[in-house]
Amino acid sequence: MSKDNKPNKLKVSPWLIYGGIFLMFLAINFSLNGSMLNRSKTISLSKFYEYLDSGQIDKVVSNNSQVEVYLKEEALKSKEHEGVSENFLGELNKGPQYSVNKGPKNEIFDQKLDEAKQAGKINDYSVEPESMMGDLLLTLLPIVVLIALWVFMMRRMAGGGTGGGGGQIFNIGKSKAKLFDEKNDIKVTFKDVAGLEGAKEEIQEIVEFLKNPEKYTSIGGKIPKGALLVGPPGTGKTLLAKAVAGEAKVPFFSLSGSDFVEMFVGVGASRVRDLFKQAKEKSPAIIFIDEIDAVGRARGKNNFSGSNDERENTLNQLLTEMDGFGTNTNVIVLAATNRADVLDKALMRAGRFDRQIYVDLPDIRERKEIFEVHLKPLKKSENLDTEFLAKQTPGFSGADIANVCNEAALIAARKDKKSVDKQDFLDAVDRIVGGLEKKNKIITAEEKRAIAVHEAGHATVSWMLEHAAPLVKVTIVPRGQSLGAAWYLPEERSIVRPDQMLDEMCATMGGRAAEKVIFNKISTGALSDLEKVTKQARAMVTIYGLNDKLGNITYYDSSGQSEYNFSKPYSEETAKVIDGEISVLIEDQYKRAINILEENRDKLLKLADILIEKEVIFKDDLEDIFGKRPYERPDAEVVTEA
Repeated sequence: MSKDNKPNKLKVSPWLIYGGIFLMFLAINFSLNGSMLNRSKTISLSKFYEYLDSGQIDKVVSNNSQVEVYLKEEALKSKEHEGVSENFLGELNKGPQYSVNKGPKNEIFDQKLDEAKQAGKINDYSVEPESMMGDLLLTLLPIVVLIALWVFMMRRMAGGGTGGGGGQIFNIGKSKAKLFDEKNDIKVTFKDVAGLEGAKEEIQEIVEFLKNPEKYTSIGGKIPKGALLVGPPGTGKTLLAKAVAGEAKVPFFSLSGSDFVEMFVGVGASRVRDLFKQAKEKSPAIIFIDEIDAVGRARGKNNFSGSNDERENTLNQLLTEMDGFGTNTNVIVLAATNRADVLDKALMRAGRFDRQIYVDLPDIRERKEIFEVHLKPLKKSENLDTEFLAKQTPGFSGADIANVCNEAALIAARKDKKSVDKQDFLDAVDRIVGGLEKKNKIITAEEKRAIAVHEAGHATVSWMLEHAAPLVKVTIVPRGQSLGAAWYLPEERSIVRPDQMLDEMCATMGGRAAEKVIFNKISTGALSDLEKVTKQARAMVTIYGLNDKLGNITYYDSSGQSEYNFSKPYSEETAKVIDGEISVLIEDQYKRAINILEENRDKLLKLADILIEKEVIFKDDLEDIFGKRPYERPDAEVVTEA
């Protein structure tokens, strides 16, 4: 059997151990005290002499001061011995039936037994020397059992035999990193990583550093110490690291930031030292620490809640190992995090993490490549257009796209289809973005009309504004927490101008404005709309400097340190101005939406009636009512709004 295919170790249940200890005690009791099933009573010396003189005793076994008494079968049948004639199972008690404490060196007792034996009143009388082994065993056994249980529990606490640090209490400070090399089954390569061209280029260069270091060191260059992968969740940071493990052809140590954290003081720093020691012995090597923010958070920021000295000690050791007095040559550290803003500045400096590789959400071209990777194992229809699917998923990460593909396959299987088609993917996007359809949700006719008018208001205003995202479809079928939703085709922009943001805010307020225009009443259904426009307005005023009254100023802190401050970076007067300007922005767009809807009141009502009838309407229905949209743009993408 090869080393790679080691058999699984036998796992012993703790209950088996406890059962074995109980059986051990039981066996000792049997061997030392005879059968536990037999009944035995202690009697006085006078009672013993009475039984002896009447000839009821068959055998006597003396053990120093304690005497065991065996009765004759005829005597056991009498009522006097009824309590000891049978054992616990109802069978004949084979003895001893009685025990007597004669005391040490009782010459009268010995003389009476000798006389009884000569007179034929008893059949046997024997003396056994007292054994110290049983008492010694009973004394030492509980101590041995307690020590064994303590060792067993400490081994479980130390890792239970899993990982590099488990198995023994003395190995708890060992690194728990998993080692990958060319002999392991690493299937992921750079070919499996779709998109992320810039990130892949930098990562490939790091692999090249280790494969051919002379190319760079021959002209005086130094190999980088580390690279930090930063980006939103699901964008492929860990997948890139797996690809490095598959491509590097050098030892690759992989572990999570939380693997350094332990209940024992000093363990984290010890594991860091052991990790770099192992990597240095196998250099050139790569260390990958996933979710490094678990140990790499800025030091001294938790003074009010009690700082975690153990985590800080672990971070100090990591800083020392990465670029301390003793240099680890040919050991490159890769790390991934979603929260680069909370990392300690000493960890981020050049010489430790020389490079920060930003892994962003994929654009439309990269999403198409990611779809092609995840569609390979699926039985899909022949006319499935991956470019269309990429347009339907703006803002989706690689993990989201993988989820869409899997959800589409589940939907197709639920419908007993043999392959996955375009509609299954559209349903999957709706399911992931909006939630599960609640067709059995009880909604009154009045509420249904209010929802239809609300969603028709969004559709009408967005259709009439130049910079608002055009509509794809509107539904009043409840999904998740929303009672209705509108799907848009937003344009991918690198920068956003004030008129574009204002048009989007106006379209968002179209739902509440429609309720005001048609019913002259408003409802709580616009909660998500109000939350969205309030965030947009606050961003325009306090972050992007797009407000004339406050001017070119921002209160945004990209370092993330402002969250530890208890005071705002502006005065109370400025706070009042900010609140006033946010309110003015929102109210202006609300009035603008009302004006647009009043001008198109008939078309709004017609659209709402169609929506009540069909529950779902598409772009073609809007074109029938409003005509061709004058601001139509090609190559747009889908987004939804409740």
